[in-house]
Amino acid sequence: MTVLPALQAELASATNQLLATAASLSDADAAAPSLLPGWTRGHVLAHLARNADSYVNLLTWAKTGVRTPQYTSHEARRAGIDASATRPAARLLADVEDGAARFAAAVRDVPAHAWAAPVEGMRPPPHPAWYVLVRRLREVGIHHVDLAAGYGPADWPEPFVRRELHDLRLCWSREHSTVSEIVLREGAPDGGERAATWPGLGHGPAVTGTPRDMLAWLTGRSGGQGVSLLPAGQSHAPGPGGVDLPEPPPWLSMTAPAVLPATPPKDYP
Repeated sequence: MTVLPALQAELASATNQLLATAASLSDADAAAPSLLPGWTRGHVLAHLARNADSYVNLLTWAKTGVRTPQYTSHEARRAGIDASATRPAARLLADVEDGAARFAAAVRDVPAHAWAAPVEGMRPPPHPAWYVLVRRLREVGIHHVDLAAGYGPADWPEPFVRRELHDLRLCWSREHSTVSEIVLREGAPDGGERAATWPGLGHGPAVTGTPRDMLAWLTGRSGGQGVSLLPAGQSHAPGPGGVDLPEPPPWLSMTAPAVLPATPPKDYP
């Protein structure tokens, strides 16, 4: 047994939630601004549809061994999104549904040995094909929040939060870091609190927060609510979260960790 069935089940659930949100949007809602500067909700939905097709390309590459780029170019990627973004809400919903269905079919069609095949997105590094499922989950989970239509970081499943923080740390760029240390606080089974520390991240202050609040801030999906500066020698920071925080470091400096198991692992992370 590998992690693939769990990732597929998680993606099916995340996709169904996304489609339910998309189905609730009127034409006016779809044309309204999203959380992404310069993008309407229609742009976000169009991106998610085209992103599904781009990952079908990577799975085709893995299955056939023939290099099949995720997108033919950055310009083609933008053009594909712009061409669909102004469609009526019902057509946008159908586009996302169809893209998700094509991706699910492509996943079912990948032979077991091909999940270890190396593929590559628009940016390095190459990664094994099984990680395409993780990347699609990232797109669906993060951009669902960007719709600003009732789904927020509080709705992210725990496995999603844990995995994204794991990969974010593996892809961390010390050169562009705005913090020196992260302390993740969460409740312990005995009713107390436990903490995980990420030291040596670069230059800047130390910050602390729950895993969910930290992921929302690090991905730019919150203003830092629940995240605080961590004064030296203290186990927690007083005062409201988000006060005097630096700008979050750049997110997704890499599309995948540089080192991943070649074959689908039993669990990830």
